Amino acid sequence: MGSVLSVFALEGIGEVVAGDDLAALIERAAGATLQHGDILAVTSKIVSKAEGRQVAAADREQAITDETVRVVATREHPGGVTRIVENRQGLVLAAAGVDTSNAPEGIVLLLPVDPDASARALCAELRARTGLLLGVVITDTAGRAWREGQTDIAIGAAGIAVLDDLRGTTDVSGRRLDVTVAAVADEIAGAADLVKGKTSGNPVAVVRGLAHVVGDLALAGASALQRPSENDMFRLGSAEARAEGFAEGSDEGYATGYDEGYDEGYAEGAGRV
Repeated sequence: MGSVLSVFALEGIGEVVAGDDLAALIERAAGATLQHGDILAVTSKIVSKAEGRQVAAADREQAITDETVRVVATREHPGGVTRIVENRQGLVLAAAGVDTSNAPEGIVLLLPVDPDASARALCAELRARTGLLLGVVITDTAGRAWREGQTDIAIGAAGIAVLDDLRGTTDVSGRRLDVTVAAVADEIAGAADLVKGKTSGNPVAVVRGLAHVVGDLALAGASALQRPSENDMFRLGSAEARAEGFAEGSDEGYATGYDEGYDEGYAEGAGRV
């Protein structure tokens, strides 16, 4: 039999509030089910709740603005305006990751200040409590360019190899792989979301069968999945890129077309008269 991957949700976590010990809650819900090499996929919302990352709902739009570093795209729709932005954590998300779902009435949740640091602290505590070599992925829901629907991605990670760099290896036909780097942490997050769901009240899942990616807490976190801006071919939305290009072209036209091109054209025209 080939490789086997199993994913199951932990039941009984309950409502999380500011100051709660997530490691204790997860350990209690897991009981004796955890094994060496398991990876805990933890919804960012309960991390945010435990860390007190929440503001009054009346400030939602301002909260989005406050969490925004760069606007990528905005689109109007019957219900208002959707803002796709880069937030303080370097993630490109709708509404900067500010969310009201699964939050108390009148409250909006912000993402953890440093999801990788949150993952490391949680992973270290779970390892200490259980004596097991475990990994942790903190997940959040995101849309994807060119694709309908949403899936969970890793916004924080600890104790796992978040990327599997296959460049320089060969496929089954012996062809060299030059660009393939598997986004392991994102794949774990997506798989876990299938059993956690959005409305089940089970914010933690166990992913088993990937012990080979579990390792030292010093391994790079989920921030390693964020593409550097110099390599980002789609840094802006289409309308924003067009507006920026038009403005740059207009400025260049005024600077060179009028001062040099116009004078040169006028001189040539005058010479033909």
